[in-house]
Amino acid sequence: MTPGSPLGRRTVLTGGAVLLGAAALGAAGVATDVLPGSASVRRRLGWDGPDGVVPDVPGGVVRIRDVASAARGTHVNLATIVPEGVDPAGLPVLLALHGRGANARTLVDLGLPEFLTAAVRAGTEPFAVAAVDGGARYWHRVGGDDPQAMLRDEVPGWLAQDGLGPVFGALGISMGGFGALLWARDAVAAPAAILTLSPALFRSWGEAKARKVFVDEADWADGEPLRHLDAIDGSTLGVWCGTEDPFVTAARELAAGAGAASASFDAGAHTQGYWRRVLPDAFRFAGARLPS
Repeated sequence: MTPGSPLGRRTVLTGGAVLLGAAALGAAGVATDVLPGSASVRRRLGWDGPDGVVPDVPGGVVRIRDVASAARGTHVNLATIVPEGVDPAGLPVLLALHGRGANARTLVDLGLPEFLTAAVRAGTEPFAVAAVDGGARYWHRVGGDDPQAMLRDEVPGWLAQDGLGPVFGALGISMGGFGALLWARDAVAAPAAILTLSPALFRSWGEAKARKVFVDEADWADGEPLRHLDAIDGSTLGVWCGTEDPFVTAARELAAGAGAASASFDAGAHTQGYWRRVLPDAFRFAGARLPS
């Protein structure tokens, strides 16, 4: 993801021819991916749906700081987001797990601060969001790099240093969806909300192996959420995935197999535009499941 930077937040830093060809060959070929480049054709036809837009509201208070993670063996960026006009003291926190090739700052730039403020202004009970760098290995342990241990053992203490409350759930985008479901299995306290947007899940070892991330098939199977559907509390789960997303079949399997409380599959692709379109619904879902 390479999003533009939305405006209005306060940040504290401490550390034509294709369409004719498709028509001539027939819409059925496009719809079934028979035609080369048919995904591009569908985008041109508007089958991805409209892009979401970052709300024109203040982004609240965003604090990005550099912290040393013993679990990951490196320094990481921790971004905390508090909605505009809300006292941060003791606010419950929703983790935000980024996709592959992204990081904590990417999620800030995606518009999470503005979407959070907009959600609170629309009546959602206030909460904070925390994003942290998790690397590119699907938020699972590889050698001495253990993002899950960081989330479980280190992040709560870092948040307490900022005066924030306990973590109540997680939002994961793409690879982050895999990570959020993995985190939920071993969380110290049962999460109240797990939100997965375009979750990057794999229905077979062949699909997973191509990512060149997992040590071997056993390593993948141990973490793959689709292999552990019985460990997912469907009453806490929300799934959003576009019908033009390469992971949509896996996302449907997740939602059905876990009995997701909310599942949305409408026009959309694996893009920022789609994520921005569904984030308002995702934040409403999270707010409705805040611990009392």
